[in-house]
Amino acid sequence: MNVLITGGAGYIGSHAAQRLLRDGHTVAVVDNLSRGHRAAVAALQDGANGGRLAYAEADIADRAAVEGLITAHGITVVMHFAAFASVGESAQDPLLYYRNNVSGMIALLEACAATGIERFVFSSSCSTYGQPPEHLIPTPEDCPQAPISPYGMTKLHGEHLLGHYAERCRAAGRPFAFAALRYFNVAGADRGGRLGEDHDPETHLIPVVLQAALGRRERVAILGTDYPTPDGTCVRDYIHVEDLVDAHVAVMQALRPSDARAYNLGIGKGYSVREIIDAARAVTARPFEVVEAARRPGDPPRLYADPARIEREIGWRASVTDLHTIIASAYAWFRDHPTGYGA
Repeated sequence: MNVLITGGAGYIGSHAAQRLLRDGHTVAVVDNLSRGHRAAVAALQDGANGGRLAYAEADIADRAAVEGLITAHGITVVMHFAAFASVGESAQDPLLYYRNNVSGMIALLEACAATGIERFVFSSSCSTYGQPPEHLIPTPEDCPQAPISPYGMTKLHGEHLLGHYAERCRAAGRPFAFAALRYFNVAGADRGGRLGEDHDPETHLIPVVLQAALGRRERVAILGTDYPTPDGTCVRDYIHVEDLVDAHVAVMQALRPSDARAYNLGIGKGYSVREIIDAARAVTARPFEVVEAARRPGDPPRLYADPARIEREIGWRASVTDLHTIIASAYAWFRDHPTGYGA
């Protein structure tokens, strides 16, 4: 297939591009490098294997650039990863998130309409669920979507945009299928060592803990130790980035005309903050300071996926569920790239 990957110089997008190239697909990456990395594109070019890679440094809001890329490379499928994805930042600057995540997606769908794109795989989020009630954990896809952050709201708007656009296509007799993939926590790195996670600032727990283990941070703060969980800390679902990418490829291949699908992507169980810290200490064999701090507003005690629907309908399930294995892949990347893609 010929696939356009938006945000393909970022963490998840680059891993998706690498997988598709290894499978022999033609991949066109568009990224404005505001959060992505030119070195990630270079790593993709070095390891393209049987696939063919094209790259355009452009914003998804630039319709002419996107339409030109789609037309030049005969694109038939879009995987859309280009979004800002920090809950805290979205609360501080909601307009930035609406401009990039919502307005950018509108422009992208306009480009899809102009070029006849028939399949669309959307990077959504469990943040669209907000704080699911306790009886809906593990969380299924029919859990009410009630975001509590601007980030989560922009992802829900993205799902709504796709739904409305698909309805218009059906009414006009045009084939268009989409899937919204709601991620829980994504972690780990390419086990071949080419690609990894490089955010500035870094807010995700596993990279933060590993940076402390490598001496790049003074300490790790546990935000809340009095939650109603076995060890008092928050419990989350961590899916390995390569498993996440496998799910995207499986969904892309399974989409049929007029499909409108939604799937939760996770391993179906949770690990606590203390379990993450203990596993990181075991994997790295390095000491680091841990301090206890107050809860962060809006953090639910437990949040993990019920991935039964995607396994039932497509046959996908996560293959990497051992916490030590997930952390070891991330640690290898951070150890060998101490300044990320700047190394």
